[in-house]
Amino acid sequence: MATKKSSVTARTDIRIGISDSPQELHIESELESAKAVEIVTAAIDGGKPLALTDVRGRQTIIPNGKISFVEVGEIAERKVGFATA
Repeated sequence: MATKKSSVTARTDIRIGISDSPQELHIESELESAKAVEIVTAAIDGGKPLALTDVRGRQTIIPNGKISFVEVGEIAERKVGFATA
């Protein structure tokens, strides 16, 4: 049985720390890493809220003053089944 490959080639995992909160936000986005970093940097430098859209189309808006850190990284493709090393 074959599985269908995803049509999306690059996905980015964005982890955001919120001040005064022990939890972090995890957003899986279809943006490339460089574009995600550009959007985060522009929001922080401009003093505007950070607005990101995830792979399901949900939008998350974080006030600029509440962002304690942002970690951006590529999501590794998950392999299913048996593979030889």
